[in-house]
Amino acid sequence: MTTNGPLKEIHTSAVMAGLRAILEPYEAHLVRTAASDSGYSLDTRHILPNKQPLFFGSVQLRKNYVSFYLMPVYVFPDLLNDISDSLRKRMQGKSCFNFRQTDPALFEELAVLTRAGFERYRSAGYV
Repeated sequence: MTTNGPLKEIHTSAVMAGLRAILEPYEAHLVRTAASDSGYSLDTRHILPNKQPLFFGSVQLRKNYVSFYLMPVYVFPDLLNDISDSLRKRMQGKSCFNFRQTDPALFEELAVLTRAGFERYRSAGYV
């Protein structure tokens, strides 16, 4: 079964909303740099040597999936040591997870990973 038109749009918007909800609780401590139907992004106030803020995470709508980026797992790769094989299969690169549909169990695991990443950033002085 292929998903085209409005049905595909419904799935994508549900995935987008679910992943965005994982990041939104951190907005009070971070800087929102994008908030639209196609993307949501947060930076820290920590400025890097290149004079750019340290990225925290984002959700980006792509053509056939939604990407969730979480920079703390790039900065602290040991955060990934205990993730499930199911979540690891969603990884693209070192800090990106792609989803085509909602998955409550994986979204919950990703929320826990995001919390751990935020706390790690905080303990490192980035937040």
